[in-house]
Amino acid sequence: MSEHIKDAISEQIISAAGEIAAEEGAHKVTVCKILGRLGVTNRVFYNRFSNADEVLQIVYARSVEKTRECVHPNYTDRESFIAFCLDTAVEVLLQTYEFKIHFSGYMFEHDSLTEENRLWWARGIKTHYQYALDHGYAKEVDPDMLCYAIWCFCRGYYADAVSRQLPKEEAVRCFRFGFRCLIDGLLA
Repeated sequence: MSEHIKDAISEQIISAAGEIAAEEGAHKVTVCKILGRLGVTNRVFYNRFSNADEVLQIVYARSVEKTRECVHPNYTDRESFIAFCLDTAVEVLLQTYEFKIHFSGYMFEHDSLTEENRLWWARGIKTHYQYALDHGYAKEVDPDMLCYAIWCFCRGYYADAVSRQLPKEEAVRCFRFGFRCLIDGLLA
């Protein structure tokens, strides 16, 4: 991705792309639609971005960052640690549910972004797993395998729930049940 001009017009372009993606899906975002929504010229767009995909990468990256912000460790004992794990996983589901409905195809086409995201989450999962291990809450397992299993469970669950367009309440109920089973298998 090339470095783009960072100004109010660039932010309007990014915002318009995000709105179009939310309304119609990421695959429907085009330079022409962005220009039409904003009433700007090709020159205004192309002075800032190379193409619509470059803008979508920014929209997607910002969504990933927003999702990461919901991780706020706040536990003092075994039960608050388990609640933190469940609540964080559910919050990520809720933060991304609507976004992923419109970006699900885009996400799986851009593995470089999801790989970086997977590694970020793996570092966080390892940190929290180490805390649980140090405090006797969890049994000892391979932390890399654990991170990968949690990543696959969450990503697979989200992809299925989104593709089947489960109502959010049902998605959360089913996810909470499955994730609790995963956590219960890890508990010491």
